[in-house]
Amino acid sequence: MSIREAGSRAQGGASLVELIVFMVIVGVALAGVLSVMNLTTAHSADAVVHKQALAVAESMLEEISLQNFSKPAGGFTGPFTPANRSQFDSVDDYNGFNGIYTIDGTAIAALANYTLSVSVASAALGPAGQQVAAGEAKLITVTVTDSTGTAIVLSAYRTRYGT
Repeated sequence: MSIREAGSRAQGGASLVELIVFMVIVGVALAGVLSVMNLTTAHSADAVVHKQALAVAESMLEEISLQNFSKPAGGFTGPFTPANRSQFDSVDDYNGFNGIYTIDGTAIAALANYTLSVSVASAALGPAGQQVAAGEAKLITVTVTDSTGTAIVLSAYRTRYGT
């Protein structure tokens, strides 16, 4: 046997078994990476849905908080429907309000997959001995449920202040 023949035998390539094992390992790694990418892509819009629900809840909570604490003399007496929302003039007018509408009562089609509900209840506020009495404070709770079924709940107190 010559030196040339001995050298070429020592430089043998990968065997068929080694190639198959390599392909299986690369295939499993690739499948793992692609499944993570698929999951990330599928849930990439969740943050937008959550943020939209939060914006709706914040908007309604602010609208209610800016109303009078109690019914003004000669104020709106109802019916308290989405169509009459522009006439609401006290915090209590919003108790039991449901649905997402423009101020004139038109349903917002782009938000049809969201639900909104409002509750207003008398509540005491503060630690014992320094409490604002229940008749002087109201707890406003706005709940918006998004299209994934996640509920966003925002609450705020509205107190009677001034004369």
